[in-house]
Amino acid sequence: MLDPTVHELATGKNFAALTTLFRDGSAQTQMMWVDADSDHLLINTEVHRQKYKNMHRDPRVTVTVFDATNPYHYAEVRGRVVEEVRGEPARAHIDKLSQKYMGGPYGAPIGSERVMLKIAPESQRAQ
Repeated sequence: MLDPTVHELATGKNFAALTTLFRDGSAQTQMMWVDADSDHLLINTEVHRQKYKNMHRDPRVTVTVFDATNPYHYAEVRGRVVEEVRGEPARAHIDKLSQKYMGGPYGAPIGSERVMLKIAPESQRAQ
């Protein structure tokens, strides 16, 4: 189950830093839209992107969600990708995220296939 502060920040209009691992163990961090259900952080990307390739090969990730109004208020989740959701549910999810962050449906061209990744926390902390 997600910590209530993690859930609040992830479902708000706040950005997340997603860190994944390359094959050699070096880290890649990218700013992302983020969402949550009661048990998981949700990240949506495309299968041709390096972050997806990294997570598919090594499911360990760190996600830090920053409060847009106060970046000193944040939550960090270290966990693993435990499920991939593709097809129409992933497409509907990117539209939901675009509505939250941009105020309308997702307008960027989709280069491959959308995938929603469910991240189960192994450790959580909030400031």
